[in-house]
Amino acid sequence: MEQRLKIQSAARRNRWKWGGFIFVSLLMIVFFVVTFLNEEPEEALDKKDVSNDEIVDGIHLRTGLKEDEGLMAVVTHCTACHSAQLIIQNRMNKERWNATIRWMQETQNLWDLGANQEVIVNYLVKNYPVYDKGRRENLENIQWYNLSE
Repeated sequence: MEQRLKIQSAARRNRWKWGGFIFVSLLMIVFFVVTFLNEEPEEALDKKDVSNDEIVDGIHLRTGLKEDEGLMAVVTHCTACHSAQLIIQNRMNKERWNATIRWMQETQNLWDLGANQEVIVNYLVKNYPVYDKGRRENLENIQWYNLSE
């Protein structure tokens, strides 16, 4: 009889231990869900804080494009399909930009830009012109020093 009471007592203690463990685990899960799943990523918060037309230091914040006449036409028509970074990295002359726009219209379902095409191309040629840089530029005004052994 005494041994039976000891076994029952040990079983009750184990139940309390497991119950406490499960309760604390559930509290931790609820805490992490409330804390981390309800927070928005920093990028999403940053984008909320930036209006679509905000320009700082001559740069359109949402796209990174330079402020100038025709910027909003570029933002409206070009960034609807692809990133502004694709525009910035592709520096072309007027003929190549027009050829690229024709190609996008023929193969990528770009709509007719009408009078906006000239505005867009002028903006791109002016702000992202072709430049032939080749290798890195020569170093100038360098103060050389001797290495001591």
